[in-house]
Amino acid sequence: MASGFLTDIQLSYNQFTRTEKKIADYVIKNSDQVLLMSISDLADACQVADASVHRFCRKAGAKGYQEFKMKLSISLASNEKPDSMADTKYPGLEYALDELLQNNINALKETRRLADCHEIERTVRMMEDARRIYFFGIGDSLLAAQAARNKFLRITNKVDCIQDPHMQAMVASMATKEDLIIFLSYSGSTKDNIYVAQIAQESGVRMVAISRFLKSPLTNYTDVLLLCGSDEGPLEGGSMGVKMCQMFIIDILFYEYYRRNHEISKENNHKTSRAVVEKLF
Repeated sequence: MASGFLTDIQLSYNQFTRTEKKIADYVIKNSDQVLLMSISDLADACQVADASVHRFCRKAGAKGYQEFKMKLSISLASNEKPDSMADTKYPGLEYALDELLQNNINALKETRRLADCHEIERTVRMMEDARRIYFFGIGDSLLAAQAARNKFLRITNKVDCIQDPHMQAMVASMATKEDLIIFLSYSGSTKDNIYVAQIAQESGVRMVAISRFLKSPLTNYTDVLLLCGSDEGPLEGGSMGVKMCQMFIIDILFYEYYRRNHEISKENNHKTSRAVVEKLF
């Protein structure tokens, strides 16, 4: 049995309400799977509301669901074998290269399997109709949002990436139904994203989420969900697999947008390429 946080949950079991005990039972029996579940996934599995899971997390000693998963992950890791990279039986760099390659290939294949052509086409139509397109991300997902802006800037001048969460909220408050916000968020549970999405919904803004989970707090506000296929544990923040899957989806959107708007996209691509050619030796 894992020590630490999971044991604390078991020791506090008699202090939980009936609903909280239901959640605790599931977490204890399925702790490994919980690490890769969104708060909505866990709520559905326990047949309770998202708010009940949040209250359970706070009673268990965490500020929220993400911190709960982090503490649970640390607790489980304490009973696992040493990290393979520090293990004297580490099979070597060649093995690591092949393993990382295969993991990333599997993540991309999973993203392809999850790709819904109807939702992709719907997103592209929304991008075509939009007056302005904003790519929003927080933390590591901000890097993917910036890359998305940079890519689309080659063929259209109506894209932007606002980096600061406060500025994102301000932009969302003044956006209209003619605008589009594309959120890049692995968990779909980041508070800053949810706050901005709430404001954007009040403004009537159309929204798309690129996320891992079918149900999350963010998907309650978005019009379209595009799923990426890479799993990331609480202790694996900054996973390259997640970024590659996010960018794979961006590539798909770029390809389809370019194809549907070929002449103007080609013309703009030539313009932007000529604009930076002098920067190269």
